[in-house]
Amino acid sequence: MVQNKKTATWLVLNALITLLIFPGIILLIAGDWHWLEGWVFGLWFDAMVLSTMTYLYIYDPALLAERSRVRFDKNQKTWDKYVVISIYLLALTWLVIMPLDARRFGWSPPFAAWLKVLGGAMLTTSLFFIFRSTAENTFASTMVRIQTERKQRVISTGVYGFVRHPMYLGATLMLFGTPLLLGSMWGLMIAVVALFVLLGRIIGEEKMLMNELEGYSEYMRRVRHRLIPFVW
Repeated sequence: MVQNKKTATWLVLNALITLLIFPGIILLIAGDWHWLEGWVFGLWFDAMVLSTMTYLYIYDPALLAERSRVRFDKNQKTWDKYVVISIYLLALTWLVIMPLDARRFGWSPPFAAWLKVLGGAMLTTSLFFIFRSTAENTFASTMVRIQTERKQRVISTGVYGFVRHPMYLGATLMLFGTPLLLGSMWGLMIAVVALFVLLGRIIGEEKMLMNELEGYSEYMRRVRHRLIPFVW
């Protein structure tokens, strides 16, 4: 009961922070509270975070607890600890640079309307993959580790029958869709760097899964592509 109360409190606090602070920070950095694209991205981010947290709180509290860890786990791969720190630093830089670039200082040239529409479509698709990956895989940890205490097994249904890493696909669509929507060349350049970090993490994670998770090699033979169908 105490743990449930702590989880509920954590969920409410995160929901309030997400709803009230995140869009405000983006618009404050941009220096324009009437920036339509900034509002669209802020509300998209709200929808992404709140939908996944609410779903996990109701249907999969074990995964919510796993994804809410604030410390590195003892059986997390050592190299992944540095990757996670790099991802957080890149994400923070990406989030700050885009509104500065696209709105406050206008470092990038104006983007065509069709590029912004494309960015919005990519974010919509991203939300689908991120949410479905979380809902369908109860072992979708934020860390590269085998969850022996939860008897981790291979998940191969739903979006995991489409590509082997659908959550990374969703993250990739977000990384490139957001700067297209906002109109930030600097955001796109940071997204390229972040993509290479994600690709390296996928390779390392798959090496661990092949060696340590029963049935993963068979899964790789059935679902041929890691991130992008017919490409890689």
